[in-house]
Amino acid sequence: MCRLYDPRAGHNGFDAARLFRLSWRDRPLRPIESNFMKLVPAIILAIAIVLAPVIWFALQWAVGDRGSYAGPAIDSQARIEIEILNQQVEDIRLRMEDIREGMAALGQEVRNRPAFQPQRPVLQQSAPTDGAEVFQQNGTNDIIDAYAQVVLIADRRNVNKGLKIAGGRYLTEKLGLPRQNLSDKCEPMTNPRLKSKLKTTQVGPIRVTMLQPALDSLARVFENVRITDPDLYARINTAGALCVRRIRGTTNRVSTHSFGLAVDLNIDGKLDTLGDGKTQLGLTILADFFRTEGWVWGASWRREDSMHFEISRKQLDQWLAEGKL
Repeated sequence: MCRLYDPRAGHNGFDAARLFRLSWRDRPLRPIESNFMKLVPAIILAIAIVLAPVIWFALQWAVGDRGSYAGPAIDSQARIEIEILNQQVEDIRLRMEDIREGMAALGQEVRNRPAFQPQRPVLQQSAPTDGAEVFQQNGTNDIIDAYAQVVLIADRRNVNKGLKIAGGRYLTEKLGLPRQNLSDKCEPMTNPRLKSKLKTTQVGPIRVTMLQPALDSLARVFENVRITDPDLYARINTAGALCVRRIRGTTNRVSTHSFGLAVDLNIDGKLDTLGDGKTQLGLTILADFFRTEGWVWGASWRREDSMHFEISRKQLDQWLAEGKL
């Protein structure tokens, strides 16, 4: 017999209205929704931290004084603080990638999980950091010591902002080979056109052999560094400039060093580790000055070489148009 609902029956009857009053808000959260809700505050906090340096730079640009030099004229302490912020932003970006990967893995795990075996996955989160580890060292941590500290290169594939290398093939096409017979050892330049413009001289804090237009440009770079950041200027050292030889492992390919249009720099004579994606803090600051003069920084290359600075194709073409080469 079918029993109809009787309002007077109380709890013994079938209360359809009570059944349909249940809404989506009354049901418990599924495991994936619960874990996602726990990640929301962390994601919001990460976005806020990423935007903070951007807002700070915008305010500095809006209210800051502008001197006669159009380059990066900021005092030493401010530059170091900027690089610390860049390091923190890069660290946050990497941590957010870990969070996204963790969420994707969590979603896949929940989709593959039997309904009768609910599990609660644990996301591994890195310990919070305030960026101080960038400058961990023995003893005091002042401005002078900070320039030689090794840091990650933030967004290194885009540090040259559109500037392209000239490259050995293009240089050879425009200038000819620096010498006809190339070996794996550095040898004298014999190309008459280039040799006539080759000079050895003191440029700022270093002594180098390069083509005259490159020496003039390098002198402007160092003068701007000396004016805006004399502490950094005093720490600049070189690992060489001119070296006429073929690239090792090739038969006749040459690098920009062979043309006297590139220089390797470091801080306090400490060489950078090739290809590790890190560099000395002072070199990240120098890169801004070089980019203003049309030089390319080797930090952006697939195999990072952050000691290396060379003229861009755009700068080479300008010098050729002006008759300087």
